[in-house]
Amino acid sequence: MKNVDDLIESAGELSERGFSKGEIADELNVSRETARWLVERTGGAGPSAPPAPTDAGGPHDIHVDWSAIGRDSARLTYVAKAMADLLSKQGDAVDLTVGIEKAGGPLATVVAQELDTDVAAYAPRKHQWEEGDLGEFEGTFSRNFADIRDRACYVVDDTITSGTTMTETVEAIRERGGEPVACVVLVDKQGTDAIDGVPVYSLVQAIRVGDDT
Repeated sequence: MKNVDDLIESAGELSERGFSKGEIADELNVSRETARWLVERTGGAGPSAPPAPTDAGGPHDIHVDWSAIGRDSARLTYVAKAMADLLSKQGDAVDLTVGIEKAGGPLATVVAQELDTDVAAYAPRKHQWEEGDLGEFEGTFSRNFADIRDRACYVVDDTITSGTTMTETVEAIRERGGEPVACVVLVDKQGTDAIDGVPVYSLVQAIRVGDDT
């Protein structure tokens, strides 16, 4: 994607396909507020509706397009191995890697292989979100993967936008009796050092400087 118009078109297409605004935020690596703004620019009726003007007070966000990595298995493996290296000195007792769906899943699989752990998958509550309080929804751990079972865990995702999803995942692991030891992402848009006392590592930090940049 090259510009905001491309993002608006993509948001409209995803909305037309029945994606929730939370899922659109996840697909486009933007905040929920940005996803809502993008969908509103399409008139809420998909790509066939004429877009609203893009200069009407847009959100302050940074779009991250890492599809050049995600669409190639070799590149994805190389990058995930680098993420695993960031975690490698965070404790020998860790035996579970939790991938945050959807994009965190493939990355977590490679990380788990590199660090010789089992794999778990967590679907955050934002995937159900359309409007209102996000606290009305619940995230879930997939039964098709390993259970937390009071284990020490790494947490893997592609981006941190506001930190809400990573915070939710850390809390969900603790509620299951697990111990989140460290988190890792491809890109951190907040400059996050830790979440609820759990260190956060990233390959890239993308920080907005000022509101007019």
